[in-house]
Amino acid sequence: MSTALFQRLDHDRFQPSEYTRGPWDPRAMHGGAPSALLAGVLQHVLADPAVDRSPMHPARLTIDLERPVGLVPLTVHSSVVRAGKKVRVAEAALFDDAGTRLARASLLGIRTVAEPIDISEAVLGQAVAPPPLPSGPVPIGPSPFTDSDGPLFHSHAVEHRFVRGAMGVAGPATDWISLLRPVIEGEAITPLQRVAAAADFGNGVGAAVATPWSFINPDLTITLQRLPIGEWVCLDSATYFSIHGVGTAESELWDTHGRLGRSLQNLLVEPPA
Repeated sequence: MSTALFQRLDHDRFQPSEYTRGPWDPRAMHGGAPSALLAGVLQHVLADPAVDRSPMHPARLTIDLERPVGLVPLTVHSSVVRAGKKVRVAEAALFDDAGTRLARASLLGIRTVAEPIDISEAVLGQAVAPPPLPSGPVPIGPSPFTDSDGPLFHSHAVEHRFVRGAMGVAGPATDWISLLRPVIEGEAITPLQRVAAAADFGNGVGAAVATPWSFINPDLTITLQRLPIGEWVCLDSATYFSIHGVGTAESELWDTHGRLGRSLQNLLVEPPA
C-alpha cells in the first residue's frame, strides 16, 4: 500500500490510498485529501511558463466538493481560463471513471515583484504573534470508527496539536496541523498543499455543536497573503449558524512566523435524526 495520499497513474490520473479516507464513510475521502490534490494541480498549471513567465502567488483557492469522493481512480481536467500577466486564473475538475464530476476548483494567481516594495507608510493590521505550537502531539478525541478499519486521513495522514479546544468538543478552537504524507507519491509536498489539507478541518476544529450533529462543508475558500514556511499550519477556528441549518466555519491561518490568511467553509448543519 502506498504511504502517500495518491499515486500518479498517468499525467492527469490518480489512485487514492487508504490514507485519504474520511471518518464518516469508509468508502469516501476526507475533504482535505482531494483539496490538497487539486491545489497542487492548479498551482502547477498556473505557473506554466508557456502561459507567462511572471511568478504567480496563489492568492485564492476555492474548492466545491460536489459529491462524496470515493477511493477509486480519479481524473483531473485543468486549464488556465484567464492568462493575464498580473492576474491569472486556473480551473480544475475531478472525475471518476464513470465521468461523474465530484469536485471542481479554481486558483487565482497574482503576480509577485522581484524586489520587495516599501510598505513603511502603509496602514497595516495590528501585529499579533502566532499561537504557540505545542511541543508534542495532542489527542484529537474519538472517531466514528476505529483504527482497525484501516488508516484515516485525520489520524494517519496529519498530526494535530491543539492549543485551545479539542476535536469533537463544541466551541472555538486553535489547532496546529502538519501533513505527514506526500500528496502524490514521489513528489514533494508544496506549501499550498499543506494549507489546503489543513484548512478543510476548520468546521471540525471550531465546531459549534458536537457529534452526532453533522455540519458538512460543500465548499472551501482560502485566501493567502503569503505561503506557509515549514511543516505546520495553524487554524484558529469558529463556527456560526442559524436556526435554518445554514452555517459558516471561519478560520484564521498562521504559521510559526505569523499570519497567512483566512479560510471559509459554508455548512449544511443537521441535528441528530
